[in-house]
Parts: sequence; C-alpha cells; structure tokens
Amino acid sequence: MTLKEEFATRNFSIYGQWLGILSMILCFAIGIADIFLFNIGIIIFCALALASSFIILFIEVPLLLRICPTSATFDATIRKVSTNYMRAGVYAAMAVVQWLSMIPARTSLIACAVFLSFTAICYLLAAVKHQAFVGSKTLGGQGVAQMIV
Repeated sequence: MTLKEEFATRNFSIYGQWLGILSMILCFAIGIADIFLFNIGIIIFCALALASSFIILFIEVPLLLRICPTSATFDATIRKVSTNYMRAGVYAAMAVVQWLSMIPARTSLIACAVFLSFTAICYLLAAVKHQAFVGSKTLGGQGVAQMIV
C-alpha cells in the first residue's frame, strides 16, 4: 500500500501516526532551538519536548523497539500504548505540558503544543469512530516489525 492509498483509507489512526511523526520532528527541532533562550523555565520545557520526541519515535515506529537496545521496562511501557485511546491520552498529556510552556514565556514551543493536540484529536476520533489502529507500512507497521525476529 502506497502512502497515497494509506491516506485514502480515511482511517484517523493513519493521520494521527503521520501527525505524530511531524510532532516528533517539531519537538526535537524546536526543543533544541529554544533551549538557547537561556530562561530556566523554557529550558525545562525544551528538555521535556526533547524527551517527548524520543518517546514519540518509539511509539510511532515499532521497528525501533526491536533494533534499539532499550530496557525491558521501557519496552513494556511503550507496548502498552497500542490502542487509539491510549495514544490519544499520551499525546494529550504531552500537549498539555507544551501548552504549559507558555507560562514562563511565549516561545515557538506553541507549535509543538498545536501539533501534539492535533495528533491527540486524530487518535481520539479514530477511537470514537471505532476504527482499528492501522500502522503505516512506511513506518514499520503491519508485520514489518514481526519479520525482524
């Protein structure tokens, strides 16, 4: 299935997964860029954005759990985030943290908050519409991770 065909399925979990990848890229890039503002409050939220980007990477690309040396506890925690409701909850929590970053100062971390919120909404819509989670083949879903054993 090509990327175009994946988007044509109108499954909100596919949209959520790709928005999650965009959120990961934004959290990483903006987390590094804003850390140089030298405001202790912003530095804390930048560190949280950087941590969120790595968590998102392992949530959205399941192949990495097989090839990266991580602890069994971390793997078990990430594997619990498998349903659309759980993914929506995790992204909503990360979005709330980034929305709180506006308290010390208004920075570009708001872009992370917006994309994390959109991702949470997509996963929530998938869950409410009873759409099964479908991982993108491009990102290592649908049996790709199981082939590497």
